[in-house]
Amino acid sequence: MENSAASTPTPARRAALIFIFITLLIDILSFGLIIPVLPHLILGFVGENVSAAAWWYLAFSVTFMAMQFVFTPVQGALADRFGRRPIILASNLGLGLDFLMMALVNSLPLLFIGRVISGITSASFSASNAYVADVTPPEKRAQAYGMLGIAFGIGFVIAPVIGGFLGEIHPRLPFWAAVVMCLTNFCYGLFVLPESLTPDKRSAYFDWAHANPFGALKLLRRYPQVFGLVGVVGLYALAHMVYPTTFVLYADYRFGWGPKMVGITLGLVGIFSAIVQGGLIKFIVAKLGERRALLFGLACGTVGFTLYALAPTGYWFWAMMPVAALWGVAQPAAQAMMTHFVDPREQGRLQGAVTSVSSLAGILGAFLFPSTLALVSSSHDHGLWAGATFFAAAVIVGASLLLAWYISAHLPASISAASAKQPGPDITEEIAAVTSDLHSPIAETESRA
Repeated sequence: MENSAASTPTPARRAALIFIFITLLIDILSFGLIIPVLPHLILGFVGENVSAAAWWYLAFSVTFMAMQFVFTPVQGALADRFGRRPIILASNLGLGLDFLMMALVNSLPLLFIGRVISGITSASFSASNAYVADVTPPEKRAQAYGMLGIAFGIGFVIAPVIGGFLGEIHPRLPFWAAVVMCLTNFCYGLFVLPESLTPDKRSAYFDWAHANPFGALKLLRRYPQVFGLVGVVGLYALAHMVYPTTFVLYADYRFGWGPKMVGITLGLVGIFSAIVQGGLIKFIVAKLGERRALLFGLACGTVGFTLYALAPTGYWFWAMMPVAALWGVAQPAAQAMMTHFVDPREQGRLQGAVTSVSSLAGILGAFLFPSTLALVSSSHDHGLWAGATFFAAAVIVGASLLLAWYISAHLPASISAASAKQPGPDITEEIAAVTSDLHSPIAETESRA
């Protein structure tokens, strides 16, 4: 079921990988830019009523993730049928036009509609992840997905800072910056991005029965190990929601941190994430293999979140960060393991199912962790149970560890031991070399057209 075409590195593949990296980075940056200003825009539309703004912001967040839950399988199935390139480019264009709409509207309902469209058009993650599976040899996929993880880390750390600075100048300026980035990325990809899925490997038809989140999950029942690994990724995503949903309020309640300390901490999170997913993952997977790397990462996450919950001061919290950062090994390892089982014609639907499950986890997390923190803070407990949100995250990651151990115990030895030991250029070296090779993918795209 592996794509043999990916086994030989080419300049075109290097250019494609860097484009996918940039695409995801710009997507995350564009959404991160508006984080500091969107609540204030909503607040202005509801007459500075903080309570009403909080409920509207919750509706915005849940609706956005619900749109991703519904539409990522659709885009994944379209990518399997028509190829990855048109879906990725259409998503980039649609996202840019949507941010343009959000930059111009002057009413809350229109802003809400813009957020709905953002959730739909940002569902390109499924096609992008499928693209990586198309062009990357099996033994390099965990490392490649780790590089994509860096895009998320950089975007979530840097973008809110830039967005806050631009928002001080004008509240709509971050939206305009997002427009420029998305449309520039579309133009860049239009000339650079080659198609990764050849016609003979595409799905013969587009099936609405499978192009929905429940149909996509039903499809994966044919692959029991994949179905279980999707569950592992879903639990991973649910635990991760403890950060965006409660961390700022938790840090204020537990440690008395203001924006400056929170910003420093998020910067450290980004640095550790880049170290793990951009560098260490290569050596960890090479040493342990994908199965043991997955279990190792989840074990570190369980221990790390537990230590976070027990940390009595902010400095103890910082001390635990290297342990928790190793959790980042797990998700790329799980993604790589799943791709080994699924036919190239169904990689898009696989990634759509994975993203849908992650979006559903985001919806659940948006309710679970804030409500847990609300219960703790209302009791004015600053003792052991003040870290209840991170205890909850530790339990969830522990459950994913048990599920991963059970599922992966039955994998074929060749897959559970897959590693980066096999010869071939390093993914980071390929990305670094891309700037001198951009003419090659252009020629290849023209020849395929």
